[in-house]
Amino acid sequence: MTSTSVTSQALILEREAVDGICPACSSKALARYPVHSEGGWFDVVKCQACLHSVSRAPASRLGPALRLLSDTL
Repeated sequence: MTSTSVTSQALILEREAVDGICPACSSKALARYPVHSEGGWFDVVKCQACLHSVSRAPASRLGPALRLLSDTL
């Protein structure tokens, strides 16, 4: 019996560097990227040193890959 394994590529999403200083730890390592949580998708700016959330705004209902017509209204 032969075994076949299916491998798929991992999803990689680049984080966009953001100018500013973290109010929690004073680090300059801030990044903007989409996250999924219990409330759906959000565009966040987080400190990459301590993971403090600097900002969080609702994003597209289907995440960063797909847009709905209703998202453009």
